[in-house]
Amino acid sequence: MTDVFENYLSSTGGLTAEEINFSAQFFKPVRLKKGDFFIHENEICRYIGFITNGAVKAYNTDEEGKENITCFKFENEFATSFQEFVTQEKSGRSIRAIEDSIIYRINYPDYQHLLAQVTAWNGVIKSIMEQEYIQKERYLLNYNNKPAVDKYRHVLSSQPMLVQRITTQDLASYLGITPRSLTRAKGQIHKPNVL
Repeated sequence: MTDVFENYLSSTGGLTAEEINFSAQFFKPVRLKKGDFFIHENEICRYIGFITNGAVKAYNTDEEGKENITCFKFENEFATSFQEFVTQEKSGRSIRAIEDSIIYRINYPDYQHLLAQVTAWNGVIKSIMEQEYIQKERYLLNYNNKPAVDKYRHVLSSQPMLVQRITTQDLASYLGITPRSLTRAKGQIHKPNVL
């Protein structure tokens, strides 16, 4: 396990050094190249992973094969399709690397064993679930039924990392607008003031 993951677990305040050390054996590193899948839509969601390096996007695919991106995850964040992981059902979305990434993953049986052995993990999982809920609420509040320029302005002010690390096409999908609308919004916001 890397220092990044151990530092994250220490920062939660819920796990002792011994519990962190015990937990380490259950998380296995997986290296994903840009474009590789961590979770496939319509397959059983077998893993939860902690990103130590890189980034992923989560999306579902419509009937026409178009990606509808619901979120991005970066370093120091967990990635999975939580509902389907917990219920061990087919995932309703794919999670795919958008950069070369290193993810420390745990499978469902080991996850269950870990929760039984280290009860403090329940607090860590609760915190992760709360963060997921807050992210979804913010997304709905800030990106639903708003003009493209307002959506882009919000991204610039609250999530500038998305503008720096995400392709225009992926960012447009996340915002629920076309790449062309996003380009126009960028032009409106970044155009120089003309006297």
